Amino acid sequence: MSIKVQNLTKIYGKQKALNDISFEVNSGEVVGFLGPNGAGKSTTMKILTCFLPQTSGTASVCGFDVNEQSLDVRKNVGYLPESNPLYHDMYVKEYLSFVAELHHLKNNSARVKEIIEITGLEVEQKKKIGALSKGYKQRVGLAQALIHDPKVLILDEPTSGLDPIQLTEIRNVIKEIGKAKTVMLSTHIMQEVEAMCDRVIIISKGSIVADKPTQELKQYSSGKTMVVVEFDKATSRSALTSIVGVQDAKNSSGNTWEITCAPGKDIRTDIFNFAVQNHLAVLTIRKEEQKLEDIFKELAG
Repeated sequence: MSIKVQNLTKIYGKQKALNDISFEVNSGEVVGFLGPNGAGKSTTMKILTCFLPQTSGTASVCGFDVNEQSLDVRKNVGYLPESNPLYHDMYVKEYLSFVAELHHLKNNSARVKEIIEITGLEVEQKKKIGALSKGYKQRVGLAQALIHDPKVLILDEPTSGLDPIQLTEIRNVIKEIGKAKTVMLSTHIMQEVEAMCDRVIIISKGSIVADKPTQELKQYSSGKTMVVVEFDKATSRSALTSIVGVQDAKNSSGNTWEITCAPGKDIRTDIFNFAVQNHLAVLTIRKEEQKLEDIFKELAG
């Protein structure tokens, strides 16, 4: 077991940031830790990386308690905080050598060279960190988190503020790392979760509201089914809601309608019959899969 959290609570003054949460992360898993701002994601990650003590409950990483064996925890964890604090006046290679020394690594030069190759920093290694783009600064942050070859990697918003090209590059780096390590990452980008994570934990107002494999979570049903249909001519909402089983109809554009129906009911045949009776032609029709983003919004409130 790489990460184990039991009945974890954190209180700031009168505010309860974490409310008795429990979860486990197995070795080799890539887990997305999701939630709206202020839900408790960063607080949980700071407790797991020994930056912050909990109010009650227990947490361990690789079998080491975060309070009683914090030094052992830090040896086994690589942490990239949301702020990604870096020494902007240091050169990339110089900074990574400095971090390697802090970890008392043997053969620092070889490890720095290896980690620069893993994170794709070869071209930028002789530049000052302050002169790098946001994407390359994130790579440097990843490199410092990985330099001591930790078993667990905890990443807080690793793709925040990146453009689409940088985002894809960082995603590929994290996916490659995830093949050999346990990775726990927080993000607001649902496409990142689908692309990288085996499992999703959703936290809201300090409590865990979902903990499922990514594919299983995508099957979560809110009790509604949506069909998107385009007719060749105009029709009305009142006419469409007269179809048995239709709960609502919304005009999205032109003659295209988003039709919501009862759970488990396939109304596409009824829509075709409606079209024939009203002298309409169906140009396109499809059942809309529920998006992970919509599921997240619903579960997180």
